[in-house]
Amino acid sequence: MTAPGTESIRVRPAARRRSAWRTQAPVVAVVALGGALGASGRYALTLAWPTPTGGFPWATFWTNVGGCAVIGVFMVLITDVWAAHRLVRPFFGTGVLGGFTTFSTWAVDVRRLTDAGRPGAGLACLAATLLGALAAVWLASAAARRALTGRRR
Repeated sequence: MTAPGTESIRVRPAARRRSAWRTQAPVVAVVALGGALGASGRYALTLAWPTPTGGFPWATFWTNVGGCAVIGVFMVLITDVWAAHRLVRPFFGTGVLGGFTTFSTWAVDVRRLTDAGRPGAGLACLAATLLGALAAVWLASAAARRALTGRRR
């Protein structure tokens, strides 16, 4: 039993769902917009640098490695340098960079190389992309932190 005047207000489930949608709708919209921009950039890159049949997918490799480097710098900027608007990270990090990097195409490229009778190249693509992407995000974030630390002295 509660004291008079302190009863909790019950919110109807439908009202809670509408409220959650109003909060999340802008996030969904900026992720979709950013994803469209990032995917368009990736597509343009693959048109400019097509992979020959059975060839190593350099466009996919550099898209993923470069995108991971940008993610590393971006995360340092929005966590260590400035308080970004709540929609910046979903727009740029999840949307643009998520649409630009293409780990699903990476998996398809590995399979294509293997199916073309080049399992060594497929394994090299698998390992080089994974190691290159991890190294890129680590090195880029470390370099960004070091550059920022040097500026503050």
